[in-house]
Amino acid sequence: MKNKGLLKLYHNLTLAWKIRFSYLLLLIPMIIVITVCLYDMWETNTRYDEMIDSATAAGEFSLDFKKDFDDEAYLLIVGNKTVEECKMDSLLREANRVIAELQETNPSEDNQHRLDSAKKYLTNLETYKGRIEENLSSGDMYEENIEIWENDIQIVSALLQETMIEYIYYEIQDFQVEKVEYAEHYRNLIQATVFAIIAVTLVIFLLSIYIPLSISKPIEELSKVTKSVAEGDLTARAEVSAGGEVGTFSESLNTMIDKINELLQQVTDEQIRLRKAELELLQAQINPHFLYNTLDTIVWLAEGGDPKQVVGMVKSLSDFFRASLNQGKEVVTVREELVHVRSYLEIQQVRYQDIMTYNIDVSEDVYACLIPKITIQPLVENALYHGIKNKRGMGTITITGAVCDGKCILKVTDNGIGMDADRLKKINDRINGIDAKKDEIFGLSNVNERIQLKFGKEYGITISSIYGDGTCVDIVLPLENADITENVTENVESVA
Repeated sequence: MKNKGLLKLYHNLTLAWKIRFSYLLLLIPMIIVITVCLYDMWETNTRYDEMIDSATAAGEFSLDFKKDFDDEAYLLIVGNKTVEECKMDSLLREANRVIAELQETNPSEDNQHRLDSAKKYLTNLETYKGRIEENLSSGDMYEENIEIWENDIQIVSALLQETMIEYIYYEIQDFQVEKVEYAEHYRNLIQATVFAIIAVTLVIFLLSIYIPLSISKPIEELSKVTKSVAEGDLTARAEVSAGGEVGTFSESLNTMIDKINELLQQVTDEQIRLRKAELELLQAQINPHFLYNTLDTIVWLAEGGDPKQVVGMVKSLSDFFRASLNQGKEVVTVREELVHVRSYLEIQQVRYQDIMTYNIDVSEDVYACLIPKITIQPLVENALYHGIKNKRGMGTITITGAVCDGKCILKVTDNGIGMDADRLKKINDRINGIDAKKDEIFGLSNVNERIQLKFGKEYGITISSIYGDGTCVDIVLPLENADITENVTENVESVA
């Protein structure tokens, strides 16, 4: 994000400031290289001083400590010196001071362990000294003190001296290793400096190419965009972020193109709204015709003295129009659409009970899928009037549905008269817009166009038919689910 911000700032600068900015870009790498070199030298010298301090402090530890301490302890035991005259305390204090200073020099992990061991040995020697002084104060106890001197003091002082000699040896060895590493480090630093100089030179070369391009390229970009717009490509946009007059011209050009697109979109939206209004008008023309026929049937049943069928017809008609209105929603669920088409089939079965039966077998997996309202009913009506009524004998309309290839597929199938290949091709061409004449199939076209207006061109209906065997209409819908409660309507439960 910071790089993008700097680049944007650079593009908004004038030519003079672009040149100054390029100088700044050249100075930054040099400052970084010098800073890294100075910091590295400071770190190296600091570590070198620490090693010198460590070696100096180690040199202060007396290598005659064992001899001096052993002699002082022996003279105290045999009575040649008193406790006040004995120098063991001063020897221990001096040794502890040296070891404390060595611990502050940040030695290696192994040498740190050695210093810890030396500290413990000094603690033990101090304990032995205290025991000898305690024995002297309580009586002679010469034999016990000699045993402490021989078995404890001499052994521990020897271990202490050996530990310190090892410390000095390994400290010097680490010093030699560090020296070799520092020499290698300085060689690498020199190489890095050379590479940095080469990189700075390369940057200077690239800037000598980039700065002229940053001036000419925006103008060329604007020229390409204006040419594309003149050729009719209104998706072209000027992506010039340079400041000054070029940036202002780029923004104005994009604003002009957006305004043209908005006007075109307004015209397109208006055409779609007009088309939707036309489709809704055609849909509204279906219901009155169906209502007249259904009411005639109810009157005929009432005159025939069949009150149960009259009640059933009225209930089915009520369910049909309730589902048709459906609170003004344009899109419903497959479950709700099946309630609507079932009511329609129940009414039509009373009217055409001698020639029609029906069957609905839709998987519950697609009940929640969305579908434009009154989609299946026109297809069922088409199957009844153009398929089954034109064929002698009993006919069956079957509605099935399932999930297939990630889509919701509903099928309306009839075993009516069917269509020959020429008639089938002509209808499919008109549904798909290849043939502009749609007067004969406005119901099918209405269904297909409403599905495509809502979900896209990849959805809609397809028809397959064999003359004499029947017709099948496939309704392809997206597998989109709606939030459905259990109590949609009482009639919805009857679909299951």
